[in-house]
Amino acid sequence: MRPSRMVPKRGATLARTVLIVDDSPIVRRSVSSALLSDGFAVCGEANDGREAIELVGRLSPDLIILDLSMPVMNGLEAAPVLRKLAPKSAIILSTLCASEAVEQQFESIEVDSVLSKREPLSRLTEEAHALLGE
Repeated sequence: MRPSRMVPKRGATLARTVLIVDDSPIVRRSVSSALLSDGFAVCGEANDGREAIELVGRLSPDLIILDLSMPVMNGLEAAPVLRKLAPKSAIILSTLCASEAVEQQFESIEVDSVLSKREPLSRLTEEAHALLGE
């Protein structure tokens, strides 16, 4: 668990902040790179849901990108807690197994969007902009 000091490329103003929650360092690095190049600021990264819960109050991100399958505390367990702690933050659930059943399950805990990790990262940044009203 660690706050991040990654900021968008020079010239961007008032970047929206993002907390990336995924147990894969490679995924976190890829997502971070895509977000930074699209004008977002990555305010922190977490390896699992428990770490995300510890960071979210301190960081107050505009967006949380949350993996479904993680050790310690997965996305299903973490999402309702994150929603209560950060009611104004948008939450995108990122999963390899996106399906209607998964989407319906997360609608009940108010996850804003469910995206497949198989989609290009440009789809994630498009959804992030859409959720944040940009």
